[in-house]
Amino acid sequence: MRHIADVAGRELRGLFVSPVAYGILSLFSVLAGIFFIVTLSAFSEWVLRLQQMQAIEALAQANLNDGMIAMFYQSMGVVLLFLIPGITMSLFASEKTNGTQELLLTSPLTIWDIVLGKFLAGAIFTTLLVAIVAAYPAVLWIYGNPGPELGKTISGLLGLLLVSWTYVSIGAFASSLTRSQVLAFLLTFVILLMMMFMPAIADLGVAGTSEARDFFRYLSADVHLDQLVRGLVDTKDLAYFAVMIGTFLVFTKTAVESVRWR
Repeated sequence: MRHIADVAGRELRGLFVSPVAYGILSLFSVLAGIFFIVTLSAFSEWVLRLQQMQAIEALAQANLNDGMIAMFYQSMGVVLLFLIPGITMSLFASEKTNGTQELLLTSPLTIWDIVLGKFLAGAIFTTLLVAIVAAYPAVLWIYGNPGPELGKTISGLLGLLLVSWTYVSIGAFASSLTRSQVLAFLLTFVILLMMMFMPAIADLGVAGTSEARDFFRYLSADVHLDQLVRGLVDTKDLAYFAVMIGTFLVFTKTAVESVRWR
């Protein structure tokens, strides 16, 4: 466990030495602020229209959780899809470019120490991004009235956190396959984009059988995020994230280990 923490600390220090980390944090903060203001304005305008139409029942059911926070979470999930490849592209590819991979592999560290340490570094960084997202609903809870369902707000944040960790595991795998950081970025982005469009592919009927369509939908992280954003914490969705993270970490370990036998 100590070796994993050492690898993670080394990776985080390297990340924050470069301008990449600060650029991503700044860009994400700006985008989060923009999406928050846009969704809040849209919700306010919708409530105003309901008041003008005197839709009493609709107004009674309207709350910030369902009408605004859920949309904000889903928007930030899409933003993470674009930014996380930039975080993970250097996890293993930079070691190959700098010629330090051989030194790392011949150290007393095990392959799992290296893989889990680098994944932990990426997971910690993306947790900072989710913490930025969490600050906005916190403001609403302090100064507004999002509704009685605090659980929805928390489960949505949990969904974003699990999605971000899943994206990091995929990015780590892509980075372990190449020495080019640009190629690692593109490969991660393509995989994540394909996952996002899995439900659309299933709805087009390309999958064939109903079982195949259900499987395509199951592969999409957005489907499981949507469930958590709605406040539905199901073991099926939690198991999805655990399986995806574990699978891609095993793939990463296999890719890194194969270097020793070349």
